[in-house]
Amino acid sequence: MSVAEFRYLPAGSVLLRRVLIAVLLAGVLAPPAGASPQVLIPGLTYTRQVLFTPHGPVVVHVLVAPRPGGLWGLHPVLSDGAISGRQRLTGIERQASAGATVAGVNGDFFNAADGRPDGIVMQNRVLHSVPNSARSSIGIEPNGTLDVRHAAWNAFWQGRGQRRPLTGLNEPANPGGITLYTPAWGAATPTAAGATEAVVYPFAAVTPGADLSGNVVQFTQGGTTPIPAGGAVLSATGGSAQKLAAEAPPGARVTVRYLLSSGWADDVDAIGGGPLLVRNGKAVFRAFEDFSSTVIAPRLARTAVGQRRNGSIVLVAVDGGQVGYSVGLTNYELARELVRLGCITGSGLEPGNSTTMAFDGQLLNRPSDPGGERAIAEGLLVSYSGVYAPSPSEPVLSPNGDGVGEREQLSYKVVRPSTVTAKIVGADGVARFAQTAQQAPGTYKFSSTGTKSDGKVDTEGRWHWLVTAVDDLGRQSAADQPFWLNNTLGNLRAPQTALVRAGRKLTIATFTLTHAAKVTTRVESTNGVVVRKLGTASVGVGNASVRWDGRDRRGNLVYGGRYVLRVRAQNQYGPSDLTQTFLAHR
Repeated sequence: MSVAEFRYLPAGSVLLRRVLIAVLLAGVLAPPAGASPQVLIPGLTYTRQVLFTPHGPVVVHVLVAPRPGGLWGLHPVLSDGAISGRQRLTGIERQASAGATVAGVNGDFFNAADGRPDGIVMQNRVLHSVPNSARSSIGIEPNGTLDVRHAAWNAFWQGRGQRRPLTGLNEPANPGGITLYTPAWGAATPTAAGATEAVVYPFAAVTPGADLSGNVVQFTQGGTTPIPAGGAVLSATGGSAQKLAAEAPPGARVTVRYLLSSGWADDVDAIGGGPLLVRNGKAVFRAFEDFSSTVIAPRLARTAVGQRRNGSIVLVAVDGGQVGYSVGLTNYELARELVRLGCITGSGLEPGNSTTMAFDGQLLNRPSDPGGERAIAEGLLVSYSGVYAPSPSEPVLSPNGDGVGEREQLSYKVVRPSTVTAKIVGADGVARFAQTAQQAPGTYKFSSTGTKSDGKVDTEGRWHWLVTAVDDLGRQSAADQPFWLNNTLGNLRAPQTALVRAGRKLTIATFTLTHAAKVTTRVESTNGVVVRKLGTASVGVGNASVRWDGRDRRGNLVYGGRYVLRVRAQNQYGPSDLTQTFLAHR
């Protein structure tokens, strides 16, 4: 934790002031000790860190994934698969889950009216939105390297006359301009009073640098023109509408070309963002991009993407705007945080209420939007195409008849046709279940009770859910999800109402041990805050009770209300943990 001591500095002590400021800044983003990553998928880790700063606590969520390539990817994913419209990140991930297991963050700034991203969107070398040349864009090169720099664009169309400029892609035409709508926009063009629109079919996907041609098959007015699959719509206003009508009437052939500045057409995917945060391993204080001070200077929730020297991808979501929980970071503090995380390059993404991080459709951070998770234009997602086995339903399988942890639910998912071997391996190393099968893409479910055929508890200790797969492209992957079979702790019972009185220890619960264990008990609030640690003791086989005098850790008598008793037992068979809610009455 950073501790700042402010003292009077005599006039002329500029150097000393600078030294103290540097020391304070170095301490602002010092991470807490013991922040350990959680493995979500072999290769993908998640860490939640709390930074203690002079301005208040800052909660930082970090995803780290391997360099894109092979089973791993990094892609922009549009809301509902379209440029127009918005969707929550968790919803974007759930839609994407059929093709991969994904984790990611929110993407670029976007237009609040129609949801279109502010900058470039390119997926598998197909351009869906042009870059904002006044801000950084983020490209993903074929070898998985992040390409963070400015991108410029140019485009033209040509019918029966000369080449003429295009003023946009999948966005409303500016006055007197002409834009191209592709199926990536959505089902139909937006309403546009006075617009003239030409439906072109067939028309290939927009690949930068390529001449794309098709025949004009229909003319419409005023927008809301259906965009055919495998086609496109040219939409023009003012003088451009007259030129479109004269030079591209029905039956005419039209050619379109979009160009990106040097190197961008070679990237596989790209997303808009900015500002540039890290260049050559150093935090960038001022990137001179088109962002106002209200975006750069305040401490806000913030989102970023970076890359380490080994190629691994770092996604960061900083919670903000929540006094007492997380105050957020300035843009430069975010840059310094990326450097601390080992990034040699990095860029910001949209900050503020849009800041979101999720894994497999489940929220990881705490968004600052008053309504909770905000609908966004796109997400930047890490994707994994290997076999994925979620965590077992019960960390501890305990078939003792008390109704808690009696059955383990297990599953795996493959996204391509695969040969899959799945095993449940006991603590003695012997498989209790094994299956090898050719599986179509999908999720497959299994379960275990941890008992033998005669109903007795099987070998206790650490078990494993092991899954290996080889897909139709010959790519191998594996998952290992451990769980415990431990029948030690059971039958935790507490009265609905427990009477607590100052100076008297009263029994508030009972439990049973089938094996001797070291037992720890504590009382928590309903939101997980520890009210009182009651103690740790070695307890033998049989029934035991928990007593409490109704005081918190400071010795004060607690208020009446709901509390949670947590009992933890640890022995050679592993851990076991039970909770019971009760009502304390004074």
